Order: sequence, then C-alpha cells, then structure tokens
Amino acid sequence: MLIFNKKSDLSAFLSPLIKQNKSIGFVPTMGALHQGHLSLLKKSLSENDVTVMSIFVNPTQFNNAEDLDKYPRTLERDVQIMQDLSNNIIVYAPEVADIYEGNTISESFDYDGLENQMEGKHRPGHFDGVGTIVKRLFEIILPNKAYFGEKDFQQLQIVRKLVSKYNIPVTIIGCPIHREDSGLAMSSRNERLSKITRENAAIIFQILKAAKDIFQTKSSQETILFVENEFKKIPEFQLEYFEIADEETLLPVSKKESDKKYRGFIAIFTENIRLIDNISLN
Repeated sequence: MLIFNKKSDLSAFLSPLIKQNKSIGFVPTMGALHQGHLSLLKKSLSENDVTVMSIFVNPTQFNNAEDLDKYPRTLERDVQIMQDLSNNIIVYAPEVADIYEGNTISESFDYDGLENQMEGKHRPGHFDGVGTIVKRLFEIILPNKAYFGEKDFQQLQIVRKLVSKYNIPVTIIGCPIHREDSGLAMSSRNERLSKITRENAAIIFQILKAAKDIFQTKSSQETILFVENEFKKIPEFQLEYFEIADEETLLPVSKKESDKKYRGFIAIFTENIRLIDNISLN
C-alpha cells in the first residue's frame, strides 16, 4: 500500500498511469473508517484499475469549531483496515497546508439552490467547503469515477451539480447507506456516542421507516408532524429538522406528484453530537 502526504508526489505517481489509460476510482473520506467506507472502496476496486482513497478532515466544511476539534482522527487504524481489505489502495493523507497552501478559506459555489436546503440552512458555508475540497481533490487525482455514500444524500446531489456546472470529467457513483445491525446509519461520529446512546439511536431509523409507511397514504405535512411528535417523546434525542424533499431539486414537498421521487431527511442532536440520515419514500 502506498501512502502519499503531498499532492505533488501523488500526481507524479498517477501521471504515467493516466497516460496508460488506467481507470482511476476515487473515494474521498475524512477517515475514522467504517464498513460504509469499505463498501465504497470495494466497489471502486471492482470497477477500476487503480483506487485512491483520501483521508483529510477538511476544516472549511465545519461551521462548528468544536466539532472540527473533536472529529476522530485515526490514520494508523484506518491504514491497517485498508491493508486488511487490499494492498492495491493508494492513500492520500495530506496536511491542511498541502491542500490550502496557507490560505484555508472556501471558494464560493452556486449549486442552483441545492445548497439552500436542509444542511445548507443549518450549516452556513458548509457546501462551499465541500465544493472547495472535492474540486481540489478531483484536480489532484483526476479520477474517472468517484464514489459517495447516500447517507449524505444532499452532498451527493451537490457534488453531481458541481461536476455538471464546472464540466469536471468524472462520473459520480452514489452508493447505498450502510447501516449498523441496529439500523443506525454508519458514521464516523457514531464512535463518539456512549454505548447506550448508540444502541438507542436505532430509534432514528425506526421512525424513518414508520414515516415512509405513513407517507404512502398521508400528506407530507402529516408525515412531518408524526416524526416531530415521535421525537417529542424521546428527550435525549433533539430533532433539528425532518424534511420531505424532491430527490432532484431537494425542494420541500407541499403536494405529492406520482412521477416524482421523494426522500425524507433528518438531523438529530444527542450527547451534543449531530447525526443525519435519510430514507427514500417511494
């Protein structure tokens, strides 16, 4: 397994492979790897000649300094996990200076309004930070395909829009949410939960599944009210939002249409840790 800390070294290694028309798959992560990340790696390994995974906790997409400080950083463990999976993974684990060259600020992006919904409303500047790091990583690695999990579904749609608007020649592959046995969506932040809260957090997915059932016969407003009322019964889980949106535009749904795909999006606080999840409602 090769590990690069500098983009110049990584580019020098990848350049001849690109000239040989080797296909490059890319999995961008912030580390603290779990089975969800590994499912993305496995898909890339099966579909490409070369697979690159980045491990970089990107400061510009955090609007909460405490969350950035506490985000788990487990590079040695992550490398061991990848080695157990395959020796054919190339790791790019840069320092902030290698990415931002002393100017750690976001570029500004227009995603045709996708950035103004849900996470964008609650985390100002977040998607400028996401766009900045993703665009820079694409420019460094020049992948043919890049793999993103659907747990961050809004981010997935944002990246697709970024690629389309900026004519970046990479195919974006969305991959299903990987869940713990309890149903809790896998996330690096889960590691910060106490054992009992991690077990109890299964209720998030249980309520999402119940909301999906209700949405088949009830309106979006009635479904949202159901979710809000359910979380009022569970004070240790504070609902930040539950929204039902069109999968393509991410705009909130007022009236259901038979030819549209809808998804329920949720954000929860527990133990001062923020968890997100979503579910297809069709």
